[in-house]
Amino acid sequence: MDRAFAEPLDIAALAAIAHVSEAHFIRTFRAAFGETPHRYLQRRRIERAMALLRDGHSVTDAAMTVGFSSLGTFSRTFRDIIGVSPSQFRSSALGEPARAVPTCYVMRVARPVDRAISEKRAVEEGD
Repeated sequence: MDRAFAEPLDIAALAAIAHVSEAHFIRTFRAAFGETPHRYLQRRRIERAMALLRDGHSVTDAAMTVGFSSLGTFSRTFRDIIGVSPSQFRSSALGEPARAVPTCYVMRVARPVDRAISEKRAVEEGD
């Protein structure tokens, strides 16, 4: 999923690779990663779109490059995960200087967290 993030998600193919049923694949994926395969893929796509937007790509170009076929779906998903629209993010992050930090660390720290999941965890923890 990380390597072919721009391609359509095919649960049947992923389940076949894992030699399990589709339902079992989704259940075990959620147990392991805390979200469904579809939401995981959306977050990975948004993560890559954020980098493209920082580099000056248009919102439409970023959406299509990372595998969204609809600009509306991309914008709604981006806002749900990041909290701002792609154009707002682009204007605030455009030309952001490169950090002298290893890429793997930057990606881990800058990885978008689904707001709905973090709000649910906060409620469960009593924050």
